[in-house]
Amino acid sequence: MSSKPSFLILGLVLGIIVGLVGTYFYLNSQIQVYSTRITELTYNLEKTDSDLSDFIGTYNQLTEEYDALENDFISIQSEKNILEIDYAELEQNYLEILDDYELLVASLPLSPQQLSGTTLEMDYEWYYKGKSYELALSIPETQYTYYSDLPRIQDSDYSVYVTHPYDDEFINTIIRKFNFIALEEHLTEEEKINLVISFVQSLPYTVDSVTTSFDEYPRYPLETLIENGGDCEDTSILTASLLKSMNYDLILISPPAHMAVGVNVDATGTYWDYNGERYYFLETTGEGWEIGEYPDDLEDTAYLYELSPIPMCIHNWTAAWNGRDKMDVTITATNVGSAIAENIQLYASLDAGDDLIWNEEVSDFFSLGVGNSVTITLTLDIPINEFTRLIVGIADFEGYYIDQTFSEWFDT
Repeated sequence: MSSKPSFLILGLVLGIIVGLVGTYFYLNSQIQVYSTRITELTYNLEKTDSDLSDFIGTYNQLTEEYDALENDFISIQSEKNILEIDYAELEQNYLEILDDYELLVASLPLSPQQLSGTTLEMDYEWYYKGKSYELALSIPETQYTYYSDLPRIQDSDYSVYVTHPYDDEFINTIIRKFNFIALEEHLTEEEKINLVISFVQSLPYTVDSVTTSFDEYPRYPLETLIENGGDCEDTSILTASLLKSMNYDLILISPPAHMAVGVNVDATGTYWDYNGERYYFLETTGEGWEIGEYPDDLEDTAYLYELSPIPMCIHNWTAAWNGRDKMDVTITATNVGSAIAENIQLYASLDAGDDLIWNEEVSDFFSLGVGNSVTITLTLDIPINEFTRLIVGIADFEGYYIDQTFSEWFDT
C-alpha cells in the first residue's frame, strides 16, 4: 500500500514539471513574439517621433512663412490704400488742373482762324455826285461762315457787331480802296465820309422777317456785304465799321424804331451831344443822304451807344439726375462780344418761389476771351417733394445777372 502513493506523488511531480517546462517554452515563445513586437513598435514609435518632429518643423516653417506672407499682405494692403488715396488726390488735382486749363484757354484773346482758299466774289456799283464807282471784293468764305454761325444777341446796343475784331483786317482792305478813290478824286474829309455813306446807301433795303426767320436779325458787316443788303441796323453797323477803320470817332444813334450813325467831325446839320462832343447824324438807308441831314419822319429823341468793345456772354445747359437727390447741371458759356469778359461765374439754383432760391451752386470766377467757350458742371442738392424749376446763368463779379434762363417747373 505504501508504494502506490509514492508512485502517484512522483507522477504528479513529473506532470507538474512537464507542465511547467511546457509553460516555460510557451511563455518563452510568447516573450519572443512580444519582444519582437515591442521592437517593431519601438521602431515605429521612434519613426513616428521623427516624422512628428519633421512635421512640427515643417509646420513651424509654414507658420513662419504664413506670418511673413500675412505681414507682406498687410503691408501691400496698406500701400494699396495709400496709392488709392494718392490716386484719388491726383485725379482730383487733374480735374482741377483741367478746369483751370480750360478756363485759362477760354480767357485767351481771340486767335485769327485759318482762312481757306475759297472766297466769295462780290461786285458793287454805285453813284456819288453823279459819278459811277465800282468795288470788287473777294471775301474769305470762312470769315463769312464764322459770323453767320454766331448767335444773335437780343440787345439794342449793336456796338458789339461793329467792334468785333475778327473782321478788322478785311475791313481795312476795303478802306484802302476808298482811300485810293478819295486820293484819286481829291475828296475832302467830309466828301470821303459821304462817299462811304453813298456806297452803303446803295445796298438794297431788306426786312429781317422776310430774309430770315427772325423779326430782328442784326448782321455783322461781312454778312451785309455778302447778302447784299439789310435793314437800318445792318447798314449802320457796316457804315460804323468802315468809318471806324478810318479812325473816325463814332457813336450809334437810335431814334425810335430806327438806327443810324453819328460821326464826330467838323460839319453842319443835325447832331447829338455825347460826352462833350458833337456827333453829326448819318442816315445809312435810302440814297442821297449826307452828313447832318435828318429825315423829317424821325423823332427828335434817340438813344446813343458808344462804340467800345464790350463782352457779351451767353450760355446753354443740360441737366441730369445724379441719384435720388442730386442733379448735375452742365453749363457752357460763350463770349460772343468784342472784349474779354473778366471775373464772371456760372451759377445754378432751384426756384423756391417769392424771389427765393434753394441750394445755389456757383463756379469760381474766371475770364472768357472773345469767341471762346468754357463748360463747367455744378451739382445741386435737390429738396424732396417740392415743386420747383432750375435757374441757370452767368453773373459778374458784383452779382449782377448777365444771362439767365429757367427750366420748366417740375416735382422733385
